[in-house]
Amino acid sequence: EIEEKLKVVDIALVLVDARIPISSQNPMAMEILKNKPQLMILTKSDMADNNMTKKWEKYFLNQGKKAISIDSISGLNVKKIETLAKEILKEKIERDLKRGMKMRPIRAIIVGIPNVGKSTLINKFVGKALAKTGDKAGVTRGKQWVRVKRDFELLDTPGILWPRFENQEVGQRLAMIGSMNDEVLNLDELALDTIKFLLKEYPGNLKERYGIEEDAEALQVMEAIAARRGCVKQGGITDYEKTAGIVLDDFRSGRTGRITLEVPEE
Repeated sequence: EIEEKLKVVDIALVLVDARIPISSQNPMAMEILKNKPQLMILTKSDMADNNMTKKWEKYFLNQGKKAISIDSISGLNVKKIETLAKEILKEKIERDLKRGMKMRPIRAIIVGIPNVGKSTLINKFVGKALAKTGDKAGVTRGKQWVRVKRDFELLDTPGILWPRFENQEVGQRLAMIGSMNDEVLNLDELALDTIKFLLKEYPGNLKERYGIEEDAEALQVMEAIAARRGCVKQGGITDYEKTAGIVLDDFRSGRTGRITLEVPEE
């Protein structure tokens, strides 16, 4: 359906999560979009490591793609998207004018995986709650055209994941930020992997968030978090399920700090 709509679209706004700019790209969608002008939009930049986000913007520029990081909730850089889209389409617009073609609104398609922030961006663009938003995957079900300004229109699309992850790390990163359905995941293991990552790459963040010491194995750190948060069953048994929920919720909402899971050098 996206392929069909591309015939009437000028540019693709490709939304990726600033915390995982590569893993949050749907390879099937990117293949469909390969011949269409693209603007890479790094969403949720308020939750990502600021230095890493700057590196990612440079990385995409080196790949021949313009990129911008945004925060749809505060509105950071949202207004610049239209300007950048027009810059990318400058030659096409000038060519059409020379041919005497009547100027019509620029049509942009928004593409991204579940929970990447498409609906929040559209609402910020338009200035009202037009698209349904939520912090769970799969809120937007259909496709809808939204007129942002007289000369700029957006086509929203549902968030789509691809059927198989060739790289298990990609699946894990998507799960960590909440782009997959939690019901199909082992949340205890996922929380433990998240703790391992934080201990290695962002030492001090867990200590600051939970008031615990970090000089221990990941499982012991998880148990310390459980003790601090009262996640203990009868008989003093650690409630791993409840602890996992707290760890993942804090991580996904940015309460554990501004974190990026991927670096361009990799």
